[in-house]
Amino acid sequence: MNLLFAVLAAFFTYYGYLLIVRVLLTWFPTIDWYNQPFAALSQITDPYLNLFRSFIPPLGGIDISPMLAIILLQVLGGFMQSLSRMQAFI
Repeated sequence: MNLLFAVLAAFFTYYGYLLIVRVLLTWFPTIDWYNQPFAALSQITDPYLNLFRSFIPPLGGIDISPMLAIILLQVLGGFMQSLSRMQAFI
């Protein structure tokens, strides 16, 4: 179980990094999201972001759903990491 929680914590961390890269790249309007590697990044991150975009509308033209998505990943990653450490002591 310790290994499972550690792998999940690492997955949430790396997926959070991908989300940050995705959000930072949206600041560049010249990026063509249909060309690689941007299309792959979009296919990996958009399903998760669309979950948040479906119930959080843009506020004043600013999409805050990626911030909430990243915060949730950080919370889940920290929780999995603490479970991993807890399992090491049991």
